[in-house]
Amino acid sequence: MSQLVTRLSDELLTEVDKLVADGVVGSRSDAVRVGLLGLVDQHRRRSVGRRIVDAYRQRPQTQDELGGLDEATKALVFEESW
Repeated sequence: MSQLVTRLSDELLTEVDKLVADGVVGSRSDAVRVGLLGLVDQHRRRSVGRRIVDAYRQRPQTQDELGGLDEATKALVFEESW
């Protein structure tokens, strides 16, 4: 396993220490891991979302593809920005 060295403000470190004291995370290192995993996951989800939107913009759904949907659902689909 690799090691990461970083600098944190005193205020942020105090907040991290509170998370450890409250049992939210087991250690400062755990807090950094949890935070980085969350950031990576958030970025991945946004990236997937952008690709989905781009695909709909390149090839929007047709009336035929939406044929089985009720009018309210069709309206929601067509209100989307893609």
